[in-house]
Amino acid sequence: MRDRLTDGAHTRRPRPCLGQEHVKFIQWLAASTALLAVPAVAQDLDRDGDITVTASGVAQDVDTTGQAVTIIDRETIEQRQTVALSDLLQTTPGITVTRNGGLGTNTAVRIRGAEGDQTLTLIDGVRVNDPSSPGGGFDFANLLSASVERVEVLRGPNSVPWGSQAIGGVVNVITRRPTEGLQARGNVEYGDMDTLFASGGVSGSSGIISGSLSGGYLRTDGISAYDRGTERDGYRQYGASGRVEVAFAPNIRLDLRGYWADSRTDLDGFPAPAFTFADTNEYSTAQELYGYAGLNADLLDGRFRNVVAFQIADINRDNFDRDAAGGEPQFFGRGRSERYTYKGDFQALEQVRLVAGVEHETTRYFDGVGRFSRGVTSVWGEVIVTPVEGLAVTGAVRHDDDDAFGGNTTFAANAAYTLPTGTTLRASYAEGFKAPTLYQLYDGFSGNPDLDPETAKSWDAGIEQRLIGDQLVASATYFNRKTRNQIDYDLLTFSYSNIARTRAEGVEIGLVMRPVERFTVSGSYTHIANENRSAGFVGNDLARRPEDTVSMSADYRFPFGLALGATVLVVGDSFDNAANTVRLDGYTLTNIRAELPLGDRFSLYGRVENLFDADYRTVANYGTIGRAVYGGVRVKFD
Repeated sequence: MRDRLTDGAHTRRPRPCLGQEHVKFIQWLAASTALLAVPAVAQDLDRDGDITVTASGVAQDVDTTGQAVTIIDRETIEQRQTVALSDLLQTTPGITVTRNGGLGTNTAVRIRGAEGDQTLTLIDGVRVNDPSSPGGGFDFANLLSASVERVEVLRGPNSVPWGSQAIGGVVNVITRRPTEGLQARGNVEYGDMDTLFASGGVSGSSGIISGSLSGGYLRTDGISAYDRGTERDGYRQYGASGRVEVAFAPNIRLDLRGYWADSRTDLDGFPAPAFTFADTNEYSTAQELYGYAGLNADLLDGRFRNVVAFQIADINRDNFDRDAAGGEPQFFGRGRSERYTYKGDFQALEQVRLVAGVEHETTRYFDGVGRFSRGVTSVWGEVIVTPVEGLAVTGAVRHDDDDAFGGNTTFAANAAYTLPTGTTLRASYAEGFKAPTLYQLYDGFSGNPDLDPETAKSWDAGIEQRLIGDQLVASATYFNRKTRNQIDYDLLTFSYSNIARTRAEGVEIGLVMRPVERFTVSGSYTHIANENRSAGFVGNDLARRPEDTVSMSADYRFPFGLALGATVLVVGDSFDNAANTVRLDGYTLTNIRAELPLGDRFSLYGRVENLFDADYRTVANYGTIGRAVYGGVRVKFD
């Protein structure tokens, strides 16, 4: 897309390539998987019975979906000692992460080369993409791991069950669920940049009521967002999540969920009179509140599951400049969405499953001057058929009636076939759309009420092989996506228009192996050939999307309990702007970690991030964190 800050003359540069050390690393991985096809699904070898809700909107065994889904569980989050969830996401196939500085600064997650605001994000089933931002994207900067139990990443369009914005894919975050027995956990860690991170949670049940509550706190002095700055830009967050379930009867249940985060981030900006990037006294605040209330009724001996739910997302954002007179915010944004849904899941026959939904969403935006809103009513349905053993076929359709841009219909289909040899074949076709945001429609300076939704068509095909008693799982997936009517700022009309087009294709390779019980190795390689098809930029690479990314992790636990691990992330070159005149060099990040249990309940852990102190950029002129050391203690009561 156009880059209004750095866009210059159209000059086609040679396509960037990986450095020699990157090439050697890719060759090593390729040699390891040369005889194998590679998987689109879980990072865990022990995947039997793994369930995903992201593929179809209802609980479904991963072996029965033809879509590419990666599942990250709590054990992996704690093993990697993850604080910012985006740091873990960037090691999964098909994902690129960019961050405008240190912790807390704007963080975009791109799936298969799509835009960051084309990634649909869910927290406990609630759509949390920000109605107050120009592109409507979710900022992953404030998504920490304290309350996260599980993450499902679906790669590729998936608008049928989830609606607008799922062009690149879906990131579904699931917080800690209630447990039958009383359980508690907590951790506290401290490290470089005066960073303190603490979190804890408790869950349990009594009679017909079960619940869980988690909370976290993070504080850091950070780094300068401006890569040549001298003052640190810090970050602070308080966060909490909770779930309560009330079982009125064996087949009737009330489900309540809530998520809250209060964050403050120091920023750098473009001060007068030069209006060039520099250290400033700016900061931003964000208050995020997401809620869900659902009534579940299982009828016909559990064959007909029904859910009626209300979901709410409320996001308040402000930007301040301590040097400005009056203390009023420089930016003021209030976004809110309310969603009413019904979903039915009917096992009509042993081989036929019918899923359907009806929903209405109202979205509101207030910029301090004008108030804008719109509503959309949607109906969708899926048929999941298993005609023969090992084969599952899904067909789906959705229609949205938006009072701002009219009607839009999307289709999807996928199939998965598991052979007795441990081979699973997958294929899918999906359409996605992204509705214009309220800002793009109604902003007083650049809004355009005649915008059409962005649309995408994508297909992929993959194969997964499990070998040596499931000690080795390998997979490969090819994907191809074309996106049209993308909304961009038009310099001819000084407003938003449907002027952009893109294309992306590539391959995702994954490998997980456990040569011995205590040793696990996992890796992924992603190649994305992305192309800007917009007028004036045809043939250029899309900004901030490297062609090649490799991730490798290894973890070993000694018989006496000590666990050692390391992760290496190799990212290829890319360009920072649409004209491909500003280059971002590739980089390699190495993290090492260790954990030592002290009895059954306590453990000490520590890690070194960016071990070799790589100096790199994911966004031009924005700093990144160098070598950093952290240590902490973890406690669990079951």
